[in-house]
Amino acid sequence: MKLLNHATAYFAGLLLLVITLWAGLFYVNMLDEIYDSMDDGLENQKILVMQQALKDSTVLAQKEFDAGYYKVQEISARQALKATDLYQDTLMYMQNEKDFEPVRMLTTVFQRQGKYYQLRLITSMVEEDDLIEDLLYSLLWLYIGLIATLLLLNNLLLKRIWRPFNNLVRHLRTFKLEDAKPLPLQKTSIEEFQLLNQTVDKLLQKNVATYQSQKSFIENASHELQTPLAISLNKLELLAETQPLQENQLLKIGDVMENLERLTRLNKSLLLLSKIENQQFVQEEEVALPEIIQKAVSDFSDQIAFKQISLELQLSEGVTRKMNPDLALVLVMNLLKNALVHNVPGGFIQVDLTSQALSIKNSGPAAPLDASKIFTRFYKDANATASTGLGLAIVQAICAHYGFKIQYTYQQGHLFTISFPKKEHPTRFSKPASKKSSL
Repeated sequence: MKLLNHATAYFAGLLLLVITLWAGLFYVNMLDEIYDSMDDGLENQKILVMQQALKDSTVLAQKEFDAGYYKVQEISARQALKATDLYQDTLMYMQNEKDFEPVRMLTTVFQRQGKYYQLRLITSMVEEDDLIEDLLYSLLWLYIGLIATLLLLNNLLLKRIWRPFNNLVRHLRTFKLEDAKPLPLQKTSIEEFQLLNQTVDKLLQKNVATYQSQKSFIENASHELQTPLAISLNKLELLAETQPLQENQLLKIGDVMENLERLTRLNKSLLLLSKIENQQFVQEEEVALPEIIQKAVSDFSDQIAFKQISLELQLSEGVTRKMNPDLALVLVMNLLKNALVHNVPGGFIQVDLTSQALSIKNSGPAAPLDASKIFTRFYKDANATASTGLGLAIVQAICAHYGFKIQYTYQQGHLFTISFPKKEHPTRFSKPASKKSSL
Protein backbone atom coordinates (compact mmCIF):
# COMPACT_ATOMS: atom_id res chain seq x y z
CA MET A 1 0.00 0.00 0.00
CA LYS A 2 1.34 3.43 -0.93
CA LEU A 3 2.06 5.97 1.77
CA LEU A 4 -0.70 8.32 0.59
CA ASN A 5 -3.29 5.54 0.65
CA HIS A 6 -1.94 4.36 4.00
CA ALA A 7 -2.48 7.83 5.48
CA THR A 8 -5.92 8.04 3.86
CA ALA A 9 -6.92 4.72 5.45
CA TYR A 10 -5.96 6.06 8.88
CA PHE A 11 -7.86 9.29 8.24
CA ALA A 12 -10.92 7.31 7.10
CA GLY A 13 -10.90 5.20 10.27
CA LEU A 14 -10.38 8.26 12.47
CA LEU A 15 -13.17 10.14 10.72
CA LEU A 16 -15.52 7.20 11.14
CA LEU A 17 -14.81 7.12 14.88
CA VAL A 18 -15.15 10.90 15.28
CA ILE A 19 -18.37 11.08 13.24
CA THR A 20 -19.87 8.17 15.19
CA LEU A 21 -19.13 9.84 18.55
CA TRP A 22 -20.32 13.20 17.23
CA ALA A 23 -23.53 11.61 15.88
CA GLY A 24 -24.32 10.13 19.30
CA LEU A 25 -23.81 13.46 21.08
CA PHE A 26 -25.73 15.33 18.39
CA TYR A 27 -28.65 12.89 18.61
CA VAL A 28 -28.88 13.24 22.42
CA ASN A 29 -28.69 17.04 22.28
CA MET A 30 -31.17 17.23 19.43
CA LEU A 31 -33.72 15.08 21.31
CA ASP A 32 -33.24 17.20 24.42
CA GLU A 33 -33.89 20.35 22.41
CA ILE A 34 -36.96 18.82 20.74
CA TYR A 35 -38.41 17.81 24.12
CA ASP A 36 -37.72 21.27 25.57
CA SER A 37 -39.48 22.88 22.62
CA MET A 38 -42.52 20.57 22.88
CA ASP A 39 -42.73 21.03 26.65
CA ASP A 40 -42.65 24.79 26.24
CA GLY A 41 -45.46 24.50 23.71
CA LEU A 42 -47.50 22.31 26.03
CA GLU A 43 -46.94 24.79 28.87
CA ASN A 44 -48.21 27.61 26.67
CA GLN A 45 -51.27 25.56 25.62
CA LYS A 46 -51.99 24.80 29.29
CA ILE A 47 -52.14 28.50 30.12
CA LEU A 48 -54.39 29.21 27.14
CA VAL A 49 -56.79 26.38 28.02
CA MET A 50 -57.00 27.52 31.65
CA GLN A 51 -57.71 31.08 30.60
CA GLN A 52 -60.35 29.87 28.17
CA ALA A 53 -61.97 27.72 30.91
CA LEU A 54 -62.41 30.82 33.07
CA LYS A 55 -64.36 32.48 30.28
CA ASP A 56 -66.18 29.50 28.74
CA SER A 57 -67.50 26.62 30.84
CA THR A 58 -67.87 24.43 27.75
CA VAL A 59 -64.13 23.83 27.93
CA LEU A 60 -64.74 21.68 30.98
CA ALA A 61 -66.99 19.42 28.93
CA GLN A 62 -64.07 18.23 26.72
CA LYS A 63 -63.84 14.69 28.12
CA GLU A 64 -61.86 13.06 25.26
CA PHE A 65 -59.16 13.97 22.73
CA ASP A 66 -61.46 13.18 19.83
CA ALA A 67 -62.49 16.81 19.38
CA GLY A 68 -59.17 18.52 20.13
CA TYR A 69 -55.74 18.42 21.63
CA TYR A 70 -56.84 18.37 25.29
CA LYS A 71 -59.30 16.77 27.63
CA VAL A 72 -60.59 17.75 31.09
CA GLN A 73 -61.63 15.49 33.96
CA GLU A 74 -62.96 16.51 37.36
CA ILE A 75 -60.99 15.10 40.32
CA SER A 76 -61.19 15.28 44.09
CA ALA A 77 -59.40 17.86 46.18
CA ARG A 78 -57.28 15.11 47.73
CA GLN A 79 -56.09 13.99 44.27
CA ALA A 80 -55.46 17.58 43.25
CA LEU A 81 -53.26 18.28 46.27
CA LYS A 82 -51.02 15.32 45.41
CA ALA A 83 -50.78 16.09 41.70
CA THR A 84 -47.81 17.77 39.97
CA ASP A 85 -47.17 18.69 36.37
CA LEU A 86 -46.10 15.55 34.50
CA TYR A 87 -44.54 15.39 31.01
CA GLN A 88 -44.47 11.97 29.38
CA ASP A 89 -44.34 10.14 26.05
CA THR A 90 -47.24 7.93 25.06
CA LEU A 91 -48.99 6.46 22.02
CA MET A 92 -52.26 7.60 20.54
CA TYR A 93 -54.25 6.21 17.64
CA MET A 94 -54.18 8.60 14.69
CA GLN A 95 -56.98 8.43 12.17
CA ASN A 96 -54.88 9.75 9.30
CA GLU A 97 -52.10 7.21 9.89
CA LYS A 98 -54.46 4.36 10.90
CA ASP A 99 -51.92 3.44 13.54
CA PHE A 100 -50.62 4.37 16.96
CA GLU A 101 -48.21 7.28 16.82
CA PRO A 102 -45.99 8.76 19.58
CA VAL A 103 -47.21 11.96 21.26
CA ARG A 104 -45.97 14.17 24.08
CA MET A 105 -48.53 14.65 26.89
CA LEU A 106 -48.69 17.12 29.78
CA THR A 107 -50.81 16.22 32.78
CA THR A 108 -51.66 19.09 35.15
CA VAL A 109 -54.38 20.29 37.61
CA PHE A 110 -56.29 23.55 37.89
CA GLN A 111 -59.19 24.96 39.99
CA ARG A 112 -62.39 26.68 38.87
CA GLN A 113 -65.24 27.80 41.14
CA GLY A 114 -64.11 25.57 44.02
CA LYS A 115 -63.78 22.45 41.90
CA TYR A 116 -60.59 20.70 40.77
CA TYR A 117 -59.94 19.48 37.27
CA GLN A 118 -57.23 17.37 35.66
CA LEU A 119 -56.08 18.73 32.33
CA ARG A 120 -54.24 16.60 29.76
CA LEU A 121 -52.73 18.19 26.66
CA ILE A 122 -50.99 16.41 23.76
CA THR A 123 -48.81 17.38 20.85
CA SER A 124 -47.34 15.31 18.05
CA MET A 125 -43.65 14.47 18.24
CA VAL A 126 -41.01 13.22 15.86
CA GLU A 127 -40.71 9.42 15.65
CA GLU A 128 -37.31 8.40 16.94
CA ASP A 129 -36.84 5.60 14.42
CA ASP A 130 -37.47 8.03 11.56
CA LEU A 131 -35.15 10.53 13.18
CA ILE A 132 -32.41 7.92 13.58
CA GLU A 133 -32.81 6.78 9.99
CA ASP A 134 -32.61 10.31 8.62
CA LEU A 135 -29.62 11.08 10.82
CA LEU A 136 -27.87 7.87 9.72
CA TYR A 137 -28.29 8.64 6.02
CA SER A 138 -27.15 12.21 6.54
CA LEU A 139 -24.02 11.11 8.36
CA LEU A 140 -23.32 8.43 5.77
CA TRP A 141 -23.38 10.98 2.96
CA LEU A 142 -21.25 13.30 5.08
CA TYR A 143 -18.69 10.53 5.62
CA ILE A 144 -18.60 9.65 1.92
CA GLY A 145 -18.16 13.32 1.06
CA LEU A 146 -15.28 13.71 3.49
CA ILE A 147 -13.51 10.60 2.18
CA ALA A 148 -13.96 11.80 -1.41
CA THR A 149 -12.50 15.15 -0.36
CA LEU A 150 -9.50 13.42 1.24
CA LEU A 151 -8.86 11.37 -1.90
CA LEU A 152 -9.11 14.49 -4.02
CA LEU A 153 -6.63 16.28 -1.77
CA ASN A 154 -4.27 13.29 -1.98
CA ASN A 155 -4.34 13.27 -5.75
CA LEU A 156 -4.04 17.01 -6.21
CA LEU A 157 -2.21 18.41 -3.22
CA LEU A 158 -0.28 15.64 -1.46
CA LYS A 159 1.05 14.12 -4.69
CA ARG A 160 2.48 17.50 -5.57
CA ILE A 161 4.06 17.80 -2.12
CA TRP A 162 5.58 14.30 -2.36
CA ARG A 163 6.82 14.79 -5.93
CA PRO A 164 10.52 15.26 -4.90
CA PHE A 165 10.41 11.99 -2.95
CA ASN A 166 8.81 10.06 -5.81
CA ASN A 167 11.34 11.54 -8.22
CA LEU A 168 14.20 10.37 -5.98
CA VAL A 169 12.78 6.83 -5.73
CA ARG A 170 12.28 6.65 -9.50
CA HIS A 171 15.92 7.53 -10.19
CA LEU A 172 17.20 5.19 -7.47
CA ARG A 173 15.43 2.28 -9.18
CA THR A 174 17.46 2.82 -12.35
CA PHE A 175 20.73 3.72 -10.63
CA LYS A 176 23.67 1.45 -11.42
CA LEU A 177 27.05 1.50 -9.71
CA GLU A 178 28.85 0.42 -12.87
CA ASP A 179 27.34 3.31 -14.84
CA ALA A 180 27.15 5.88 -12.07
CA LYS A 181 25.74 9.25 -13.00
CA PRO A 182 24.80 12.08 -10.64
CA LEU A 183 21.16 11.89 -9.62
CA PRO A 184 19.02 14.70 -11.07
CA LEU A 185 17.59 15.68 -7.71
CA GLN A 186 14.49 17.85 -7.80
CA LYS A 187 14.67 21.14 -5.92
CA THR A 188 12.25 21.44 -3.04
CA SER A 189 11.50 23.89 -0.28
CA ILE A 190 10.60 21.11 2.20
CA GLU A 191 13.42 20.74 4.72
CA GLU A 192 12.97 16.98 5.24
CA PHE A 193 13.17 16.27 1.50
CA GLN A 194 16.23 18.50 1.18
CA LEU A 195 17.95 16.50 3.93
CA LEU A 196 16.92 13.22 2.28
CA ASN A 197 18.30 14.32 -1.11
CA GLN A 198 21.61 15.41 0.41
CA THR A 199 21.96 12.21 2.45
CA VAL A 200 21.19 9.91 -0.49
CA ASP A 201 23.52 11.84 -2.79
CA LYS A 202 26.43 11.57 -0.32
CA LEU A 203 25.73 7.88 0.26
CA LEU A 204 25.70 7.11 -3.47
CA GLN A 205 28.90 9.06 -4.07
CA LYS A 206 30.60 7.10 -1.31
CA ASN A 207 29.32 3.78 -2.68
CA VAL A 208 30.44 4.67 -6.20
CA ALA A 209 33.90 5.59 -4.95
CA THR A 210 34.13 2.35 -2.94
CA TYR A 211 32.92 0.32 -5.92
CA GLN A 212 35.46 1.88 -8.29
CA SER A 213 38.24 1.38 -5.76
CA GLN A 214 37.27 -2.26 -5.20
CA LYS A 215 36.94 -2.88 -8.92
CA SER A 216 40.38 -1.42 -9.65
CA PHE A 217 41.95 -3.36 -6.77
CA ILE A 218 40.50 -6.70 -7.91
CA GLU A 219 41.53 -6.16 -11.52
CA ASN A 220 45.04 -4.99 -10.60
CA ALA A 221 45.53 -7.73 -8.01
CA SER A 222 44.37 -10.39 -10.46
CA HIS A 223 46.60 -9.05 -13.19
CA GLU A 224 49.61 -8.79 -10.89
CA LEU A 225 49.03 -12.35 -9.64
CA GLN A 226 48.64 -13.85 -13.11
CA THR A 227 52.03 -12.62 -14.28
CA PRO A 228 54.23 -14.18 -11.55
CA LEU A 229 52.14 -17.34 -11.62
CA ALA A 230 52.66 -17.72 -15.36
CA ILE A 231 56.38 -17.01 -15.02
CA SER A 232 56.72 -19.53 -12.19
CA LEU A 233 54.94 -22.22 -14.19
CA ASN A 234 57.13 -21.59 -17.24
CA LYS A 235 60.34 -21.80 -15.18
CA LEU A 236 59.18 -25.00 -13.49
CA GLU A 237 58.43 -26.52 -16.90
CA LEU A 238 61.93 -25.60 -18.08
CA LEU A 239 63.39 -27.01 -14.86
CA ALA A 240 61.48 -30.28 -15.34
CA GLU A 241 63.02 -30.63 -18.82
CA THR A 242 66.52 -30.15 -17.43
CA GLN A 243 68.58 -33.34 -17.23
CA PRO A 244 69.46 -35.15 -15.15
CA LEU A 245 66.73 -34.91 -12.42
CA GLN A 246 65.88 -37.54 -9.92
CA GLU A 247 62.38 -38.99 -9.76
CA ASN A 248 61.58 -37.46 -6.37
CA GLN A 249 62.64 -34.05 -7.68
CA LEU A 250 60.31 -34.40 -10.66
CA LEU A 251 57.47 -35.37 -8.33
CA LYS A 252 58.04 -32.30 -6.17
CA ILE A 253 58.18 -30.07 -9.24
CA GLY A 254 54.92 -31.66 -10.41
CA ASP A 255 53.26 -30.96 -7.06
CA VAL A 256 54.39 -27.32 -7.16
CA MET A 257 53.12 -26.91 -10.74
CA GLU A 258 49.79 -28.48 -9.83
CA ASN A 259 49.36 -26.08 -6.90
CA LEU A 260 50.33 -23.11 -9.07
CA GLU A 261 47.83 -24.16 -11.75
CA ARG A 262 45.14 -24.51 -9.07
CA LEU A 263 46.05 -21.05 -7.76
CA THR A 264 45.76 -19.69 -11.30
CA ARG A 265 42.30 -21.21 -11.72
CA LEU A 266 41.30 -19.90 -8.29
CA ASN A 267 42.50 -16.41 -9.19
CA LYS A 268 40.53 -16.43 -12.45
CA SER A 269 37.40 -17.79 -10.72
CA LEU A 270 37.51 -15.16 -7.98
CA LEU A 271 37.97 -12.41 -10.57
CA LEU A 272 35.03 -13.74 -12.59
CA LEU A 273 32.86 -14.02 -9.48
CA SER A 274 33.71 -10.46 -8.48
CA LYS A 275 32.91 -9.13 -11.96
CA ILE A 276 29.55 -10.90 -11.93
CA GLU A 277 28.62 -9.52 -8.52
CA ASN A 278 29.77 -6.04 -9.56
CA GLN A 279 27.62 -6.31 -12.72
CA GLN A 280 30.48 -5.62 -15.09
CA PHE A 281 29.02 -7.82 -17.83
CA VAL A 282 26.73 -5.16 -19.24
CA GLN A 283 26.64 -6.37 -22.85
CA GLU A 284 23.55 -8.53 -23.33
CA GLU A 285 21.83 -10.14 -26.30
CA GLU A 286 19.40 -12.94 -27.08
CA VAL A 287 21.50 -16.07 -26.57
CA ALA A 288 20.42 -19.37 -28.12
CA LEU A 289 20.82 -21.79 -25.20
CA PRO A 290 20.74 -25.02 -27.31
CA GLU A 291 23.80 -23.79 -29.24
CA ILE A 292 25.60 -22.89 -25.99
CA ILE A 293 24.91 -26.37 -24.58
CA GLN A 294 26.09 -28.08 -27.78
CA LYS A 295 29.32 -26.08 -27.71
CA ALA A 296 29.95 -26.96 -24.05
CA VAL A 297 29.28 -30.65 -24.73
CA SER A 298 31.70 -30.54 -27.65
CA ASP A 299 34.42 -29.03 -25.44
CA PHE A 300 33.98 -31.81 -22.86
CA SER A 301 33.60 -34.62 -25.41
CA ASP A 302 37.07 -36.07 -24.72
CA GLN A 303 36.56 -36.24 -20.95
CA ILE A 304 33.08 -37.72 -21.45
CA ALA A 305 34.47 -40.41 -23.71
CA PHE A 306 37.41 -41.10 -21.37
CA LYS A 307 35.11 -41.72 -18.37
CA GLN A 308 32.64 -43.62 -20.61
CA ILE A 309 29.80 -41.33 -19.55
CA SER A 310 26.42 -41.82 -21.20
CA LEU A 311 25.20 -38.37 -22.25
CA GLU A 312 21.55 -37.72 -23.16
CA LEU A 313 20.45 -34.34 -24.50
CA GLN A 314 16.85 -33.25 -24.79
CA LEU A 315 16.86 -29.68 -26.05
CA SER A 316 13.86 -27.64 -27.14
CA GLU A 317 14.79 -25.53 -30.12
CA GLY A 318 14.31 -21.79 -30.15
CA VAL A 319 14.94 -21.30 -26.42
CA THR A 320 16.67 -17.96 -25.97
CA ARG A 321 17.49 -15.75 -23.02
CA LYS A 322 18.78 -12.19 -22.91
CA MET A 323 22.22 -12.67 -21.36
CA ASN A 324 25.86 -11.91 -21.79
CA PRO A 325 27.12 -14.65 -24.16
CA ASP A 326 30.26 -15.27 -22.11
CA LEU A 327 28.28 -15.67 -18.90
CA ALA A 328 25.82 -18.01 -20.61
CA LEU A 329 28.70 -20.23 -21.67
CA VAL A 330 30.29 -20.09 -18.20
CA LEU A 331 26.96 -21.06 -16.65
CA VAL A 332 26.56 -24.18 -18.81
CA MET A 333 30.26 -25.10 -18.70
CA ASN A 334 30.39 -25.02 -14.89
CA LEU A 335 27.26 -27.14 -14.55
CA LEU A 336 28.53 -29.71 -17.07
CA LYS A 337 31.99 -29.72 -15.50
CA ASN A 338 30.45 -30.28 -12.08
CA ALA A 339 28.36 -33.17 -13.45
CA LEU A 340 31.44 -34.66 -15.11
CA VAL A 341 34.02 -34.22 -12.32
CA HIS A 342 31.73 -35.62 -9.60
CA ASN A 343 30.51 -38.50 -11.77
CA VAL A 344 31.60 -42.16 -11.74
CA PRO A 345 33.12 -44.12 -14.61
CA GLY A 346 30.34 -45.54 -16.77
CA GLY A 347 27.79 -43.14 -15.26
CA PHE A 348 25.29 -40.86 -16.98
CA ILE A 349 24.54 -37.18 -17.58
CA GLN A 350 21.09 -36.00 -18.65
CA VAL A 351 20.56 -32.46 -19.96
CA ASP A 352 16.99 -31.24 -20.40
CA LEU A 353 16.21 -27.76 -21.77
CA THR A 354 12.74 -26.25 -22.10
CA SER A 355 11.48 -22.68 -22.30
CA GLN A 356 10.83 -22.82 -18.54
CA ALA A 357 13.96 -24.50 -17.16
CA LEU A 358 17.36 -26.08 -17.71
CA SER A 359 18.11 -29.22 -15.72
CA ILE A 360 21.29 -31.28 -15.57
CA LYS A 361 21.26 -34.65 -13.81
CA ASN A 362 24.23 -36.90 -13.22
CA SER A 363 25.13 -40.09 -11.46
CA GLY A 364 27.62 -40.02 -8.60
CA PRO A 365 27.83 -40.85 -4.92
CA ALA A 366 24.57 -42.52 -3.85
CA ALA A 367 23.80 -39.90 -1.21
CA PRO A 368 22.35 -36.40 -1.42
CA LEU A 369 24.61 -33.41 -0.91
CA ASP A 370 24.03 -30.66 1.64
CA ALA A 371 21.70 -28.33 -0.27
CA SER A 372 22.30 -25.52 2.23
CA LYS A 373 26.07 -25.45 1.55
CA ILE A 374 26.47 -26.69 -1.99
CA PHE A 375 26.44 -23.18 -3.50
CA THR A 376 28.73 -21.74 -0.82
CA ARG A 377 32.14 -20.51 -1.90
CA PHE A 378 35.00 -22.99 -1.42
CA TYR A 379 32.58 -25.76 -0.42
CA LYS A 380 33.69 -28.96 -2.14
CA ASP A 381 33.95 -32.69 -1.77
CA ALA A 382 36.91 -33.79 0.31
CA ASN A 383 38.01 -36.10 -2.53
CA ALA A 384 37.96 -33.32 -5.15
CA THR A 385 41.40 -31.89 -4.37
CA ALA A 386 41.79 -30.24 -7.80
CA SER A 387 38.53 -28.31 -7.49
CA THR A 388 38.54 -24.65 -6.43
CA GLY A 389 35.10 -24.90 -4.80
CA LEU A 390 33.87 -21.88 -6.77
CA GLY A 391 32.14 -23.47 -9.76
CA LEU A 392 28.64 -23.68 -8.29
CA ALA A 393 29.10 -20.35 -6.49
CA ILE A 394 29.71 -18.77 -9.91
CA VAL A 395 26.62 -20.53 -11.27
CA GLN A 396 24.50 -19.16 -8.43
CA ALA A 397 25.92 -15.64 -8.94
CA ILE A 398 25.03 -15.73 -12.65
CA CYS A 399 21.51 -16.98 -11.85
CA ALA A 400 21.03 -14.24 -9.27
CA HIS A 401 22.29 -11.64 -11.77
CA TYR A 402 19.62 -12.60 -14.33
CA GLY A 403 16.82 -13.46 -11.92
CA PHE A 404 17.04 -17.22 -12.47
CA LYS A 405 16.28 -19.66 -9.66
CA ILE A 406 18.64 -22.59 -9.18
CA GLN A 407 17.75 -25.60 -7.05
CA TYR A 408 19.50 -28.85 -6.11
CA THR A 409 17.65 -32.11 -5.42
CA TYR A 410 18.56 -35.77 -5.29
CA GLN A 411 16.30 -38.01 -7.41
CA GLN A 412 18.18 -41.22 -8.20
CA GLY A 413 20.95 -38.88 -9.16
CA HIS A 414 22.16 -35.34 -8.49
CA LEU A 415 19.80 -32.89 -10.21
CA PHE A 416 20.45 -29.16 -10.72
CA THR A 417 17.50 -27.20 -12.08
CA ILE A 418 17.57 -23.59 -13.27
CA SER A 419 14.10 -22.07 -13.56
CA PHE A 420 13.73 -19.15 -15.97
CA PRO A 421 11.35 -16.25 -15.27
CA LYS A 422 8.63 -15.58 -17.79
CA LYS A 423 9.60 -13.30 -20.61
CA GLU A 424 7.87 -9.92 -20.68
CA HIS A 425 7.48 -10.10 -24.47
CA PRO A 426 7.38 -13.72 -25.62
CA THR A 427 8.13 -14.41 -29.25
CA ARG A 428 5.02 -15.23 -31.25
CA PHE A 429 4.65 -17.92 -33.91
CA SER A 430 7.58 -19.91 -32.48
CA LYS A 431 7.00 -23.65 -32.18
CA PRO A 432 9.59 -25.33 -29.94
CA ALA A 433 10.64 -28.77 -31.03
CA SER A 434 12.42 -31.43 -29.02
CA LYS A 435 15.79 -32.72 -30.06
CA LYS A 436 17.37 -35.82 -28.58
CA SER A 437 20.94 -37.00 -28.88
CA SER A 438 23.20 -39.26 -26.92
CA LEU A 439 26.90 -39.88 -26.71
